[in-house]
Amino acid sequence: MQKEDCFYLGKIVKKHSFKGEVIIKLDTDEPDLYENLESVFVDLGNNLIPFFIEKSSLSKGTMFRVKFEDVDTEADAEAILRSEVYLPLDLLPKLSGDKFYYHEVIGFKVVDTSFGEVGNIVSINDSSAQPLFEIDREGKEVFIPMIDDFIKKVDRDNKTIEVETPEGLIDLYLS
Repeated sequence: MQKEDCFYLGKIVKKHSFKGEVIIKLDTDEPDLYENLESVFVDLGNNLIPFFIEKSSLSKGTMFRVKFEDVDTEADAEAILRSEVYLPLDLLPKLSGDKFYYHEVIGFKVVDTSFGEVGNIVSINDSSAQPLFEIDREGKEVFIPMIDDFIKKVDRDNKTIEVETPEGLIDLYLS
């Protein structure tokens, strides 16, 4: 399994017991969706290794307590501590309407209701307080905040996102 075929589920943040249990901090708004997993992929040395789950339980919101097969001691748990955890993309729940996963809109064309065609999404910048569409417009970068009020329509069939941005926002990047 390759990372590009997977999505980031969370990170192993601490050991839980002397029997090899670990706590995974899930990066999701819906932790209940992942309560009954059979396995996950753990990133060890830039390789995704399948780990099978013996038992698991959700605790404190997004904290996921897991006992993996063949992780039976504190030392075993220590070896996987701070590792990232992934799942195959096909396990993501399907979204509809104007909801989308960041990875699925890369390459989509952005069209502003007043400005017209802006360009294509090259990535999503989620390192700031507000996630941003990073758009390539003929070699120039344009950033549009991913605010519900701005996003008018997501058309998966035609790979376009219609936005309505404040007047002058796009021009700031082009002048």
